[in-house]
Amino acid sequence: MDLFDIFVSASFWAAVLRIASPLIFATMGELICERAGVLNLGIEGIMVAGAFAGWIAVWAGLPLWGGVAVAMLTGMGLGLVHSVLSVPFGLSQHVVGVGMTLLATSLTFYTYRVVLPEVSSPPKIEAFQPLDIPGLSQIPFLGEALFSQTALTYAGFVVVALVAWVLYRTPLGLAVRAAGESPAAVAAQGLSVTGIRMGAVIVGSGLMAVGGAFLTLSAFDSFFFEMVNGRGWICIALVVFGAWKPGKALLGALLFAAFDAFQIRLQQTPMGQVVPYQVFLMMPYVLSILALVVMSRRAEVPKALMVPFNKGER
Repeated sequence: MDLFDIFVSASFWAAVLRIASPLIFATMGELICERAGVLNLGIEGIMVAGAFAGWIAVWAGLPLWGGVAVAMLTGMGLGLVHSVLSVPFGLSQHVVGVGMTLLATSLTFYTYRVVLPEVSSPPKIEAFQPLDIPGLSQIPFLGEALFSQTALTYAGFVVVALVAWVLYRTPLGLAVRAAGESPAAVAAQGLSVTGIRMGAVIVGSGLMAVGGAFLTLSAFDSFFFEMVNGRGWICIALVVFGAWKPGKALLGALLFAAFDAFQIRLQQTPMGQVVPYQVFLMMPYVLSILALVVMSRRAEVPKALMVPFNKGER
């Protein structure tokens, strides 16, 4: 297999969409938080908790979409804690976020051991299966690449469109963006900056948890603690890469996924017999950092990001 064969392979582009799907959900969640002025560094732990909650709910007997709902509610609950500490209390968003990651990960590990104390390997569930869309899935190349994904992958693209529509076409979206740019102007209109920011963090955290649940309910059929593997931190970088815009953030997620899918296949080429595999594992992160450096120089950060707001203060 040479480089040209990789890029013209339908399986490569199908893998890009699969790898990008959890990033899309979590990146949209982080984008909503930051647009409202709150940096959510708890994303890594929230994704772990969402992955576990969705999986254990389905293992306990709920349908797959019920597992997605449980994961989202779990993320929203963690988001509520994060929002209370970082918005009305005005605590450091960096400290709160890192603390939430540690808390969510620890609670997940504890719950796992309580629910499955004697299990050496996690049980498997019946995960989402690829949907063969009649007519479209039979199209040569495009059918396998684009139209043979699971329902959660398609839901991710719907979420991007929905987030973009709400942010730029509704009064609610205008209020969220204003809370991250000029919270004093929001307060002057009689709106609650605290309520808007807390709501954004809660909803955003729910989407992050769904991103984690994708890993257990769609990409795999089981749960293990290393499965998130730094994806949360990548999503924070993708928000910056996308200049806090849903469409560009989606392209960033697809770009990182393409780098990741490419390195997996590159290991199967003659180069993979010579170059240590650690170099290939490092590639998507290095290339993403380079792309981030190029794109972030022109990005406009929300002016009130990480700036606490107290009504009546200038």
